[in-house]
Amino acid sequence: MVEGELLMKNKPNVLYLSYDGLTDPLGQSQILPYVIGLSEHYTFTIISFEKDERFASGRKGIQALCDQHNIRWVPLRYHKTPPVFSTLYDVWKLRRTSAALHKTNDFKIVHCRSYITALVGLWMKRTLGVKFIFDMRGFWADERVDGGLWNLKNPFFKIIYRFFKRKEKEFIREANAVISLTKNAKEEMLQWNLTSTIDVIPCCVDLEHFRIKEGNVKQKEILRAKLGIGDDDFVLLYLGSLGTWYLSDEMLLFFSTLKNKIPNAKFLLISPDALDLTDYIYKEDVIARQATRQEVPNYIQLADASVIFISPTFSKKASSATKMAEVMAMGIPVVANGGWGDVEEIITDLNAGVLLEKFEAAHYAQAVDALVAFRAKKSQPFHERVKDSFSLEGGIERYLAVYRKL
Repeated sequence: MVEGELLMKNKPNVLYLSYDGLTDPLGQSQILPYVIGLSEHYTFTIISFEKDERFASGRKGIQALCDQHNIRWVPLRYHKTPPVFSTLYDVWKLRRTSAALHKTNDFKIVHCRSYITALVGLWMKRTLGVKFIFDMRGFWADERVDGGLWNLKNPFFKIIYRFFKRKEKEFIREANAVISLTKNAKEEMLQWNLTSTIDVIPCCVDLEHFRIKEGNVKQKEILRAKLGIGDDDFVLLYLGSLGTWYLSDEMLLFFSTLKNKIPNAKFLLISPDALDLTDYIYKEDVIARQATRQEVPNYIQLADASVIFISPTFSKKASSATKMAEVMAMGIPVVANGGWGDVEEIITDLNAGVLLEKFEAAHYAQAVDALVAFRAKKSQPFHERVKDSFSLEGGIERYLAVYRKL
């Protein structure tokens, strides 16, 4: 322990703030792997907000990982109710904890993941002189509106929305570094004339975890049999959360069109959320399961194609879908709609699947035909090209470049 403390003293101190928990799936895929990689060069303290149930089951494993890499983890309890006021309390708690830790750690950088933590990061820059990274993740206030969580007809939510849109401009203008998930969002923000420098770092993938595993034919056969998937069945996969801006009904309509073309098609749904299939004509062909992060690659390998439809709203310009990168990394072609993130550029440049033009019957049919033709082609496997854009190592190097500029 003394040796670890000596190592920590020789590196600049960074405070990483996240309103997501490290025991959340997102924390394990999109926070810890990056910080572990960066911890070779910097000493990290992470403050995160943890949900009770996940914290109780996942605390020991996360703590062991942090100890292994000399990362100090300060978990705070996440409060959900009452709405807004619970968040205000959490912000107060975060600011108080950050200030206390700064007295003994002299942080050189505060890395803020999204808007809630950026409230504290901007305060630390203004009052304590700490370099402030605004890792925005997306147009958060607009996501709340587009997702139906904030109804702007309600004066209360309208005030909150305007507050965060004002703060958004302050974050961008005053941050020492701004990080966007997509080129599309960067181009949008540059038009606001608040800054001239924005780094783009998409959601990246641990290619060691999400990789094509040769020689496990027997394991795949066992899992297919367990799920009731025949040897010749065509498997369409959806991976990840449902609801809000993930268009479940449209994905089911696409599967219906696929089913008409390929009668032995199955829809494999790997999600923590339930899907109402009461009136769905092909509900017997929908296989829904939950899976741990460790199990997910095994399910992906069963797929012949994957579908991801996201509402093409303004806020989704800034979306980078981790699930899409994970699937592509394992060589599974993607069917996606345009109008969000950098999806058109990604699928076209990587030749990694099919773009759906419109949510209309004729276009569903065209996309199914294009998918069948895509799979029939003997083109070069695209999963190798995913490495350049979405490898975890590449993402760590991009973050490291941002840190070094500061």
